[in-house]
Amino acid sequence: MLATTDRAEPVRPAYDGAWVGAILPSLLAGPPADWLPEPLQGARTVVVLVLDGLGWHALERWPEQLPHLRALAGGPITTCAPSTTSAALTSIATGLPPAEHGILGYRMRVGGDVLNVLQWQITGGGTAPEPAAVQPHQPFDGHDVKLVTRAEFRGSGFSEAHLRGGTFVGWRTTAVLVEHVRRLAAGGEPVVYAYYDGVDKVAHCYGLTSGFFAAELAYADRLVGDLLAVIPAEAALLVTSDHGQVHVEADAKVGLGAVAPLVAAYSGDGRFRGLHARPGATRELAQACRETYGDRAWVFDREELFADGWLGSGGEHTVRGRVGDVVLAARTPSAFIAPDHEVEARLIAYHGSLTADEMLVPALAGRGRA
Repeated sequence: MLATTDRAEPVRPAYDGAWVGAILPSLLAGPPADWLPEPLQGARTVVVLVLDGLGWHALERWPEQLPHLRALAGGPITTCAPSTTSAALTSIATGLPPAEHGILGYRMRVGGDVLNVLQWQITGGGTAPEPAAVQPHQPFDGHDVKLVTRAEFRGSGFSEAHLRGGTFVGWRTTAVLVEHVRRLAAGGEPVVYAYYDGVDKVAHCYGLTSGFFAAELAYADRLVGDLLAVIPAEAALLVTSDHGQVHVEADAKVGLGAVAPLVAAYSGDGRFRGLHARPGATRELAQACRETYGDRAWVFDREELFADGWLGSGGEHTVRGRVGDVVLAARTPSAFIAPDHEVEARLIAYHGSLTADEMLVPALAGRGRA
């Protein structure tokens, strides 16, 4: 069984240094920050490949599956908090921490409703808000970045929230992804954004201990090798990710019945669970959570979370209300299952919390070989 370190200290996002949100602003403004890998220096084109779900721990635990990645220069950096796709991809695109861009989790409370950010749907029905109203900041500092991502994401609410302004270049197979990148790099495009989500999907469905996950890591590594093989030597490939993963056994999926009478709504992720208190019950809910779940989670109230900078500085009142009055950030290999979103209970690997397995991601780079 894989496990995070029980009672480990939380990893603080490096919002002022080496974190995923600083990559694209540095490349677009140039020259690359000194903490970015050396192969980026002087590159005519930089292809930023985001391998969704590939934490730094994967390179340490499955080295035989990842020869291309392990041959690259660089090391670990941090993602944002919460360490989840919606928040981190928006940070990568905008260069801002979640407190500023406003995408605070997989599900978040917006205007009294709970918005599923990836599907851009209101839980229980209703009209979803305009993406630019929820996330008003211009991605990519207004640059026209070429976006090589899944074709089915074109025009989705989440894509509008975090990718608008770039030029969408869709792919349906990874061979097409590689060919799009080859053409853009050969044409001298200064920065290309590419996205692949297979590692994350396989981890959620099959966990980290199955042969499926090891096979997917090997496939993603071959994708890295294929991209290096087709881009020219004056181009560089930078590989990073939005978060890592934690394997959760069935008996570590925790129900929230003990505090349900105090809860009006649930948001967040299984490992970064937001609990929105019934009127007047915030203090009682926080105390009940510390007594009931404190052995499994770092328990934050909303003010602590923002005052201590876990989500970054700032955060207007409307943004702060999107996260729970109380947040359970899992510290052991466990997940807190919301009763109104039980699809989460079928997952096997999770992310969102502040452990090193989730917070540390790669920043690895190499020059092309074509």
